[in-house]
Parts: sequence; structure tokens; C-alpha cells
Amino acid sequence: MIDNLIDDEIRYSTLVRAPIEKVYDGIATAAGLDGWFTNGASVDARPGGEIVSRWEQFGADKVSAIERGRVLEAQRPRRFVFKWHPSDNPDWMSTVEIIFEPQEGGVLIRLREYGYPDTAEGLRAMLNCAAGWGEALTLWKFYLEHGIRFDSITRDQPD
Repeated sequence: MIDNLIDDEIRYSTLVRAPIEKVYDGIATAAGLDGWFTNGASVDARPGGEIVSRWEQFGADKVSAIERGRVLEAQRPRRFVFKWHPSDNPDWMSTVEIIFEPQEGGVLIRLREYGYPDTAEGLRAMLNCAAGWGEALTLWKFYLEHGIRFDSITRDQPD
């Protein structure tokens, strides 16, 4: 257990114009995650269940990785909370809390992540995840609203 934690957290919010169940399922089901973000995820969406994210050749750097976490809460379609290892250090996990709020015209996703150790490694992981969550929420939104997946975008190149 880590005694000293960074006294701050990652926070993002975005409005997604889609039904609340579809937005929730985009993170709390394997098919939902694989739709916009992962390749071969698995999610046991109940307290104590495992969430596994897998990426093959993801993004510009062609990253292949597997991240494992533990579901703490799964209250479809309002709240999903899990712990995961946002670094290579197996000795600590951060907590990701996602709230889904119905709004006129869509769903407001409110995400916060906290529990980073107050170390150089913890700060690096927090900075990486802060950037990553911004990208992830954008990918999630674009997929649900427009059917665009990060690895399926093709464009004509300018002459």
C-alpha cells in the first residue's frame, strides 16, 4: 500500500449525443470497448470482476499492451468504477470513476482518476493518463456519435 498520494486527480467531462445505455456500454462491456478503443477486451462488469484492455498496434507508435484492472462498481447506466495499473509497477493501482449524467441531447460523461503515489513514477503515470483520458474521451465520443474508430479513418491524401 502506498502511504503518500498525489493530492490531485485527473478530471474530464464531455457530452456525447447518444443513448445513456450505449454510452455506458462503451466502457463497461467488451464489445463496447472493442468498438472504439481496444482489440480483444474483456469486462466482467460486477464488483470484483476483472476488466482487461488489450491493444494491438495501437496509434501512431503501434503500441501493443494489456492492462488489467478490477471493477469496484457497475451501476448501469449511471456509474462505473474500476482500479487499474496505469504504470508498469504492480504495487499500486489508481481508481477510475465514471459518472453518466443524462442531459438534453445526450449524456455527460464525468471521469476522474486518483490514487497516484507521490513519486516521480506516479507523477509520470498521472501525466501520461491525463493526456490519455483526453484522447480516450474524444475517441469514445466520435465513435458513438459518428461511427468513427481510430484505426479505420482513411482520407485521400492531398496532391
